[in-house]
Amino acid sequence: MRFFSHLSIIPLLSLHGVLAFPSYGTLAGLSRSELEAILPTLKPGVPESPPGPLNDTSAKLVNDKKHPWKPAGKKDIRGPCPGLNTLASHGWLPRDGVATPAQIVNAVQEGFNMGNDLAVFVTYAAHLVDGNLITNLLSIGGKTDRTGPNPPPPAIVGGLNTHAVFEGDASTTRADFFFGDNHSFNETLFDELTAFSNKFGGGFYNLSVAAEFRFQRIQDSIATNPQFDFISPRYFTAYAESIFPLTFFIDGRDKSLHLDMNVARGFFQNSRFPDGFFRSNTSITLDVIGGGIDYIFSKHPVPPGSNNGTVNSYTPNPNSADFTQFCKLYTDFVNITIRGLYPNAKGALLTALNKNLEYFYSPLVGSGCPQVPPFV
Repeated sequence: MRFFSHLSIIPLLSLHGVLAFPSYGTLAGLSRSELEAILPTLKPGVPESPPGPLNDTSAKLVNDKKHPWKPAGKKDIRGPCPGLNTLASHGWLPRDGVATPAQIVNAVQEGFNMGNDLAVFVTYAAHLVDGNLITNLLSIGGKTDRTGPNPPPPAIVGGLNTHAVFEGDASTTRADFFFGDNHSFNETLFDELTAFSNKFGGGFYNLSVAAEFRFQRIQDSIATNPQFDFISPRYFTAYAESIFPLTFFIDGRDKSLHLDMNVARGFFQNSRFPDGFFRSNTSITLDVIGGGIDYIFSKHPVPPGSNNGTVNSYTPNPNSADFTQFCKLYTDFVNITIRGLYPNAKGALLTALNKNLEYFYSPLVGSGCPQVPPFV
């Protein structure tokens, strides 16, 4: 099994000396004093159990009368994941781009026919890193700076745009974090993707194009980004985002595994289903995505690693999980990433953290990966 793909925030505001924290602002990485100031201002939500699998996993019309496309409003949040952006713009998710994890699991299943194991795994991984565990909300959007009378350095306070986890370097159509805007559609990169589709796919995005362009994006980042970071979990999400368009952006009645580039632009740039679009005709599970990742990786194997502060200094990292170590991906994500982000969790936050870790693990029951014990 392998996995994946990609949420924003309103600034922290100082209003008459009172700190106003957005209900979907992530609590990950906050200091003890920040948590003590913020937690009493939040209205607790209930961490619902994730929805189960769909009863009907056949292809069906998803750009229907109940889910028309509408452009994002001025206050609506959109971010680096074209799939989630599209679901919000069609109303499968709340159009403001703020949702509960259960709403996201339901939306990706209904809108794209994502398998329940994949939907739950990636959604709760995202929520643990990017969401608000107390309010049970997260956003699908971009970057906002913290502000106040003595503001600290700019920071992400929530959303799938948190760098190097889901959003990350070597993205298909978004620039690296080092260059500034890592969440907006990048026309130059899409033009490169189109050129690769013409060269390797006869004008379509297919598995051959996915393999070549994934390798090209990695090489571009190595050559231009001195802070290029390509270890787990981003290592997994980068390869997953290369296979996602072939599994979710092709009409479910089309068996070709060839994505038309005009359709691709609709998703990547406009957050829009094509007219009359049917979702996949089969449930896309962790194993399905894993098979696609294996194919793409096998064409140009690149081990996890990073540049060391200068360009063209890519060095493999033997401590990072790779595609032979899915259980290590899970255990490192919990023991290193999550534990490092929540060193001060106690009380209601600790309870919510452990409940969401339980949901995150649930797709792995029976997989042979032992569950990491609850945090104390």
